[in-house]
Amino acid sequence: MYLSQLYLKNFRNYTEQYLKFNKNINLLIGSNAQGKTNILESIYLIGTGSSHRTNIDAELINWQEEGLYLKCELIKENQDYQLELSLLGRNKEIKINSNRLSRINDLIGYLNIVIFSPEDLNLVKGSPNLRRKFIDLEISQISPYYRHLISKYGKVLKQRNNLLKEIRDNKAPKEMLSVWDQQLIDLGAKIIKKRLESLIKLGILSKLMQRKITNGLEALELKYDTELEIDSNSSEEEIKESFKLKLKEKREREIYQGATTLGPHRDDISLIVNNIDIRKFGSQGQQRTAALALKLAELEFMKGEIGEYPILLLDDVFSELDLSRRSYLLDTIRDKIQTFITSTDLKNLNGLKGNHKIFEIKNGSAIEV
Repeated sequence: MYLSQLYLKNFRNYTEQYLKFNKNINLLIGSNAQGKTNILESIYLIGTGSSHRTNIDAELINWQEEGLYLKCELIKENQDYQLELSLLGRNKEIKINSNRLSRINDLIGYLNIVIFSPEDLNLVKGSPNLRRKFIDLEISQISPYYRHLISKYGKVLKQRNNLLKEIRDNKAPKEMLSVWDQQLIDLGAKIIKKRLESLIKLGILSKLMQRKITNGLEALELKYDTELEIDSNSSEEEIKESFKLKLKEKREREIYQGATTLGPHRDDISLIVNNIDIRKFGSQGQQRTAALALKLAELEFMKGEIGEYPILLLDDVFSELDLSRRSYLLDTIRDKIQTFITSTDLKNLNGLKGNHKIFEIKNGSAIEV
């Protein structure tokens, strides 16, 4: 899988730009705030239908214009695909080979992407929300149905929270909760089950990557953290039963708080290295190594699920990694994964070998050098 070309019109600080890519490595070099990350964002947007940087689509449009347009040529399993995305006001339209998609979810599975940015280095020590987002984005790219579950669960959660507040304020009877409880349990159990299944595979790959990066000195284990009394092999029905019992236990407390305090929206992933929870007690080096191991494991996980490597976006991460981690990352991606790398300085990429292209990014313009 690789992108052969990309066209941007009125996207962020780009008025109009055409880019023809190398099927291996593409370097985007330039000073800060010139538009390097914007190119990565446009690739992510046309591949997933949403930005990884903002939930407000209007921010993506060049400030002087009313809409934007993106088009890319994708080679996948020896077939050519043309992906188009246009945004005019709040209206978003996506086409594949000139055929308009009725749902954004139908885009999932064409252009698979893994992104690694400086923010991802906080994946280990940051809030649980970052780790939930990590696993959810990963599964969503290979399962449109999972993305649908996450969306539907969020709507049910919002309705249930509103009802909890109304019950607390004596504006609604407690009996109304049962309908929303059942929907929350049914959807939440499906999400948790899929997370558990994916985490088993991802855990094996992460452990392997951590051992390779540290020359066998460290072993990384991933564990799903939840208040439910379940384990990695629990069935969907067992998850539902535990969910139901725990909700019943927490009902009065949740009414008092006016919020749902149990479910996949509150779960977390533990990262254990040599029996130490490195979320809290790991060194900065251990945390960064684990973040790198997770991202490399994500590449292998997606290859196992879809049969080929996704495209890799590396947004200014080389300046945050030491020489040994940089070298390992470059050795891993060389000649097998199409990769887009942003950096302010080519010196950060001294270990780069093999076939690649360099683009100089300046004031919303990209020039091949």
